[in-house]
Amino acid sequence: MKVTLSFDNGPTAAVTSHVLDTLAQHRAKATFFLVAENLTNPANRAVAERAAEEGHWIGNHTLTHSTQLGDSDDPHLAEREIGQAQRLIGDLASRDLLFRPYGRGGVLDRRLLSRPSLTYLQQHAYTCVLWNCVPRDWEQPDTWVDRCLADLTTRDWSLVVLHDLPTGAMRHLPRFLDSLTELGADLVQDFPPDCVPIRQGHLHRPIGHLLAR
Repeated sequence: MKVTLSFDNGPTAAVTSHVLDTLAQHRAKATFFLVAENLTNPANRAVAERAAEEGHWIGNHTLTHSTQLGDSDDPHLAEREIGQAQRLIGDLASRDLLFRPYGRGGVLDRRLLSRPSLTYLQQHAYTCVLWNCVPRDWEQPDTWVDRCLADLTTRDWSLVVLHDLPTGAMRHLPRFLDSLTELGADLVQDFPPDCVPIRQGHLHRPIGHLLAR
């Protein structure tokens, strides 16, 4: 059983620092998909710099996390939400330009991407990273661990979405990682191919079901 860890919607200095401490203790690497406007806070940027220095990958999770790309006909939305975000991330970015779209509630549907945003991702050689395990830690911060562990047993390779936000959920990250060790899970940093429909701007999976009509 392979498990890839990702953390969305940060950085938030205190919580992300705790996450980094916990990952270091377990010798685990993850990807942090940042809401880039958070980086305008110097403390948040400092902890994102620490994450990159410690070998975690840094990805783009939009500038504001406020509008699903497939919900808007604005032809300039992709440049604002993806392009401006990437400029704020700057040299923190991983070697591949990683982008994770905002999927409200973790739902993979036609609200995820618009055709202009798809064109933008292709023209700028982004790798689009989705997910297949959403334990809803933001919604149920004290009960997500057991639900996530049960879900992991249903597939060979899971890409887990957690959130380094001040909900209290990350207090349980040490128990989660200890449980993965007990299960003999192989923690990897790469992504399951099924979760990467676009790699360096090239389509690798059908995405019609993710595109606004």
